[in-house]
Amino acid sequence: MKLSIILINHNSRNELRLALTSLFKAAQGMTYEVFVVNNASTDKSLEMLCEFPDVQVIANNKEESLSKANNQALRLAKGEYILLLSPHTIIGPDFFEKMNAFMDQHPVAGGASVRMVDFRGDYLQRSKHTLGGVWAAFLKFIGLASYFPKTFAISRRKTDWVDEFETKEIDVLNEACMLLRRSVLKETGLFDERFTRFGYNIDLSYRLRLHGFKNYYYSKTYIIQLPGKTPNKFSWDYIKHFYGAMFIFAAKYLFKLPVLNVKNIGELYPSSYEIE
Repeated sequence: MKLSIILINHNSRNELRLALTSLFKAAQGMTYEVFVVNNASTDKSLEMLCEFPDVQVIANNKEESLSKANNQALRLAKGEYILLLSPHTIIGPDFFEKMNAFMDQHPVAGGASVRMVDFRGDYLQRSKHTLGGVWAAFLKFIGLASYFPKTFAISRRKTDWVDEFETKEIDVLNEACMLLRRSVLKETGLFDERFTRFGYNIDLSYRLRLHGFKNYYYSKTYIIQLPGKTPNKFSWDYIKHFYGAMFIFAAKYLFKLPVLNVKNIGELYPSSYEIE
């Protein structure tokens, strides 16, 4: 099987319907499977998913962390490539054709993200510059900026147009759209579930590079990012998860916190967790 597609849904029924419709159109002629992890939605998302009988649904009774929910589906995925996709997206009609070709032609690529535009067609800088300013400042402060050489070497004098259409190696894959090579995940393990809502993509992206692979921003196709709920950055819940992810990352790589390897992809590994 060429492709596995995974979406994590929590009360995004209407957006999820649009995302599934677009990806089924784009995937015509390919061998693929689609997983939706319905993360304790209360907006009748499960009923809506009956419209898509080919979707494999994992229904959680409680809302799990994003890293854990992704791992639930990753353990079942059988595709050569695995696409982790936000339900708040609409993919371009040539998305799979071009992304798969790029990965086929670049065996050193462990993962790739793609050009993102908003519903007005405006380029979203976070497509390529995924490591935000707060994370960048934190990594500089604790002396780990050298772990992300591509991020800190970016010239801000470039125009948005050049930046948008330049396919380039990056440090961190965007969590809204990550195309991963399944064979690489056998080596790196899955998402570290200590990262709950933030930082899980940063940690996995870094582990991909530690194992000798590269992460890419691919500019020749696109996804449309639909508006979503804006988190309250002053709430205790946001502060706890956002800044907590930073300290977990620092403890893991600066202070050598024991590495949690979540490896069980289908039947490839006999146990779900291994501590090294």
